[in-house]
Amino acid sequence: MGSPADVPLRDAIAKGMVPGPRILTAVEALSGRGEQTGTPHEIRAFVRKQKEAGADLIKIMATGGVVTEGDDPAFAQYSPEEMKAIVETAHSLGRKVAAHAHATVGIKYAILAGVDSIEHGSYIDDEGIQLMKKHGTYLVPTVYLEDWLMQNLPTLGWTPNMMEKANTLIPIASKNLPHVFKSGVKVAFGTDAGVYPHGLNGHEFGKMLEMGLTPLQTIQAGTVNAADLLGWSDRVGTIEAGKFADLVAVDGDPIANVHVLEQVRFVMKGGEVVKNEYAK
Repeated sequence: MGSPADVPLRDAIAKGMVPGPRILTAVEALSGRGEQTGTPHEIRAFVRKQKEAGADLIKIMATGGVVTEGDDPAFAQYSPEEMKAIVETAHSLGRKVAAHAHATVGIKYAILAGVDSIEHGSYIDDEGIQLMKKHGTYLVPTVYLEDWLMQNLPTLGWTPNMMEKANTLIPIASKNLPHVFKSGVKVAFGTDAGVYPHGLNGHEFGKMLEMGLTPLQTIQAGTVNAADLLGWSDRVGTIEAGKFADLVAVDGDPIANVHVLEQVRFVMKGGEVVKNEYAK
């Protein structure tokens, strides 16, 4: 969702040079506080440059963030016209658009511009929820990150500005997102792993359950829903003939106890076993 290093890694994995997961990358996120601003014509050019650099999708920083020094998650970084230019250009190039969006106004601007997903959605209100349902926009909530940050914030070495933003935003998100879940907005699984250590990703299931989704809905967020959001429903997301044989196995029934998904014991990618603790 925003690293130039993803392109050579993605390509090396696809060629079988190194083991790894299937990667879709945004290369670099477009940010209204950086160089990707200007007239709609100039902004469209930035989108095209990302596609030329190898982007499978486009990521836009529709609002400020927590770990970016000096900006504010409660405000939008692009105007409605700028966001619309980004989305129209991306879609014309066959690329989906994911919008990092915390602020209420930034969420609405992004939905109305036609983005495919809202990442985080911390300050969302009832109007934003209704817009998401009307336009079929996915929410990618990254809710386990909130717990991890509150447990580890004092030891991360963040600036006072970043810590203040986290302490302000997390309680708001913890209140708003369960309301979103209960409203019936489409949810796809995402983690923001990298902000916290990779390997803890599976804790997202339990946190989504705690905040109002059913066990089945949490699993669907990471399978059929995620595949639909990516535009990969013809390849992944369900176990069917003609799709990639991408499978995992855990000890127990995740419908009865979704936390078993935190310890994956077996992984198959494309019919090839890449992890099998049961063989030990």
